This record gives sequence, structure tokens and C-alpha cells, in this order.
Amino acid sequence: MILIPLLATAVLAAGAATDDLECVHPPTQAHKASSSPLIIYLQNFITPQERAHLKQVSEPSFRRSVVAGHDGAQRSDIRTSQSTDVSRDAVVRCIEQRALRFQGFDTREEQLEPLQLVKYGPGEHYDFHTDWLDPQYSTSFNGGNRMTSFFVYVYVSNDTTGGGTNFPLVVPPRDERWCGLLECDDAYANGLTFRPVEGNAIFWENLTPAGLGDPRTEHAGLPVTTGVKIGMNIWTRQVPVSDEVRRQDMPLDF
Repeated sequence: MILIPLLATAVLAAGAATDDLECVHPPTQAHKASSSPLIIYLQNFITPQERAHLKQVSEPSFRRSVVAGHDGAQRSDIRTSQSTDVSRDAVVRCIEQRALRFQGFDTREEQLEPLQLVKYGPGEHYDFHTDWLDPQYSTSFNGGNRMTSFFVYVYVSNDTTGGGTNFPLVVPPRDERWCGLLECDDAYANGLTFRPVEGNAIFWENLTPAGLGDPRTEHAGLPVTTGVKIGMNIWTRQVPVSDEVRRQDMPLDF
């Protein structure tokens, strides 16, 4: 995978309509947390203006998250957060473009699922799961399997504790400079846990070189103890998602 450096800053003038947004990307710093599976931590992935906009437009529409199963999408104690779809206004399209640029020139807009925001309050969590899907849910009609994931921290209240993103099967890096971004006091055997830091993001590859789901990418949204966390999922499929599915303007997984 070719990693494309990101540039400049995205500016939304006060009081301006989102359609007037000039899409210019922030100076993101990329730090490789794991080579296999590939996990990259991105500092300053979305701007303060973008974060405020996403929080504002999504607030009225959050609903209890569901998970996909043999009987369709259902609520489950595995996932107790709230979720909402995000309309593709100018701010969202700019963020989509940023996610595509990071992955290289061969990844197309049609491979992106509609973006999803997730909100966690005290006690809410998403238990261990993978973003890659069972083959029965990953057909060519819906774009195949999930090739890559971004999890972006859109909002983290000042009183937030807990709520880390844990990869239990990934060996954490040891350099002490990671400690502002990782839970360095956590037991080493517990794997890699990212702290929720507003504006930053985690990127990872879900599939092996053979195109199979990589079990090492199992992860969890750990329970928020106090405060509120809002994150954003950006999922890229192996091939373009069909127009029929994209017109639903909703995530393909739940």
C-alpha cells in the first residue's frame, strides 16, 4: 500500500454554508503502530471545524446501534453504543477524499461505504469483533469484503475516562513516546490499546495479502467510564459498491 502524505488545513468560514467549503487537508502525522497487521495512527486527521460540524449535524439522529446476524440487523449486548448515518455534504466529501488519498491513487470513491458516527456514553461499549465480514455478507453486489478501516475520534468530552480502542492480539510498540496515545500502564499481555484523542484516527488493513479476513485485527471499543466519546467509521470495500446499495445512503454493516 502506498501512503500519501496529507497537506495544509481544511477551513470552514464561520457562518458559511458547507457547500462553500474549500477542501484542503490538515497536516496529518502518521505513526506506524504495527507492521503486521498494518496499523497506523494518524494525528490531526480531522480539523476542529470538521469535528464541530459532524457533531452538530449528527446529534438529533443517533439511535441504538445494531449488529448484523443471520436474522438481519439486531440490537445486541455486544454493542451498546448509538449510531447514525452521515449525509454526504461538502465536509463529509472532503473527509472521504482524505481517506482515499491516504490509501493511494488506486482506491476509488465508489469503494467507500457511507460514513457512520458512533456515540458512547458511560458504560457503553462494542465488544470484540472484526470489521471484515463473514463471506455471506461480502458479495460483489455490496463491494466484497472490508479492505481497510479508519476509526476517527470526532469528540471526546473533557471528563472522558475509559473508552479506548483495544486490539488484544497486536503487540504494542515499546517506545515511551507512544504513551500519550496508548494506554502504556495497561498489562502488556492485553495487547494494544489506543486512548481516545479528539481529532486523531486509527487506520488498519483488515485482510491478508490473500484477501482473507485477518483475525489479528479483532478489536473492541472498551467501555466509557465517564464522559462521552463520538467516533467515525470509514470503511473501504475491495471493489466498488453497487449503485443500488449506495443509493440507500446507509452503512452496509451495522
